[in-house]
Amino acid sequence: MIRTLGMATALAALVAGGQAGAQVQRGRVVATPYVEVGQILDADLNSGDVLTYSSLAAGIDAAASTARVKGQISYRYERRISWDDRVGDDDIHTGLARVSAKVARGLSFEAGGIATRARSDIRGAAPGVIVGNGDNISQVYAVFGGPSYVTQAGPVSLAASYQAGYTKVDTPSYVALPAGQSRLDYYDDSFGQVAAIGASVRPGQVAPVGLSASAGWEREDAGQLDGRYQSWRVRGDVLAPVSPYVALTGGVGYERVETSNRAALVDATGAAVVDGNGRYVTDSAAPRQIAYRTDGVYYDAGVVWRPNRRLSAEAHVGKRYGSLSVTGLATYQASERVAVAADVYDTVTTFGRQLRTGLANLPTSFLSARDAFTQQYNGCVFATSGSTPGGCLNDVFQSIATASYRARGVDGVVSITRGRSAYGGGIGYANRKLFDRDDVPGVTLYGVEDQSAYAQLFYNRTLTALSTLAANLFVNYYESGIARTPGIWSYGVTGSYGRSFGRVTTTASAGIYAFDTGDVDTVWSAQALIAARYSF
Repeated sequence: MIRTLGMATALAALVAGGQAGAQVQRGRVVATPYVEVGQILDADLNSGDVLTYSSLAAGIDAAASTARVKGQISYRYERRISWDDRVGDDDIHTGLARVSAKVARGLSFEAGGIATRARSDIRGAAPGVIVGNGDNISQVYAVFGGPSYVTQAGPVSLAASYQAGYTKVDTPSYVALPAGQSRLDYYDDSFGQVAAIGASVRPGQVAPVGLSASAGWEREDAGQLDGRYQSWRVRGDVLAPVSPYVALTGGVGYERVETSNRAALVDATGAAVVDGNGRYVTDSAAPRQIAYRTDGVYYDAGVVWRPNRRLSAEAHVGKRYGSLSVTGLATYQASERVAVAADVYDTVTTFGRQLRTGLANLPTSFLSARDAFTQQYNGCVFATSGSTPGGCLNDVFQSIATASYRARGVDGVVSITRGRSAYGGGIGYANRKLFDRDDVPGVTLYGVEDQSAYAQLFYNRTLTALSTLAANLFVNYYESGIARTPGIWSYGVTGSYGRSFGRVTTTASAGIYAFDTGDVDTVWSAQALIAARYSF
């Protein structure tokens, strides 16, 4: 989850010698709707079992780059038609959208959305290439949008923003669990809002140091077990330049963060009641239970380094959430075609909130694949230019948790475009400490820490004006932290070749992946796809 540069870095940029001038390309809008037919083969290399099914798809790829609007959408609806009873007829939605619009002087609007499929239970299967009726898979949707406003009042810069978002998760496919393990609850939906205001002055304007003050409010209401996340905060920061390129920063604030929910309804035997979708039913008469609360002062100090306009780095160490907190961010734009970013984060959050935050930090221009194997947007998303390398959603999609949690980790992304080739990668580590009271009999997650590590490489090459080649390599590791549950490895590689014949584009793709759990034999699987697309 690569974040944008904070206020301290922005102030440091001013110390380092002024802002870089924005460059706006000549306005253009491109939209390409299409229909596609394909045939997919999925082979279990352990048992020799082979499944085949057909797909009918319709979608659109659109991008805008004007003086006021920059954005991209890639959406695909797919209907899978089975050849036998082993693969059901399914409707699959896959897509990503990001847009940034300048509405008026100082007023802008950001929005985005995602539709993808992801793992549900961190202990379950970890299919690297999601095809067919894979186990432990849920369809996920999320959208967000909101305005922001910045203006100047003498030497004071003023800023305000508001954002609202919605997340929905369908019931997962079959989840196979280790012997003796209880099933976890299924996420349903959530609606979140966040508002923030701030004021700042640059060093040397009213004082030798830069000063800033900010306040924020956030709330998310979840459908499952009446979950709720609320936070309030106020904060002040000081930025003290010590050289043209280095500044020291410190801040102190007060915040209150609280997550809560209600217990599950139980029957006469004491067992939790589930609805027709397998979700636990909320006991609306039960009192609200606090899962996590922090209420008090937090603080940090750090250093900001900006030796030139292409390189920025900042690191902060302090106390937050009752313990040591370390955060940081580094970006390097070597050229318009090469960029690197790394992010160290620490926050108390929820699945819906973390997904919408990660989505908001993705670039407004990204690489989209032509084949269904890699166009899933549940891992790293790479930018088409070097100004922003992209971001990874692996940290939030390691599993879909209904509990709130403290998320800590690190992400790194590099994206390079040279001539006809585009390549890059992402790597990261994520740790989540879950906050979940005994809301469901027999299921206790409070204090459990799960973790994951992930890496992804991609390579795209335009061979000729009519043909392309793409490859993708990935590896993931998941550890639930639940007793008697082994870690899970998932790794694989995919490749595709595309050829255009006027408005018709043909694609041939192949992939192989494996996942293994503890002492169980590694499960190997291979996939192949051929498809023809007609673009309007």
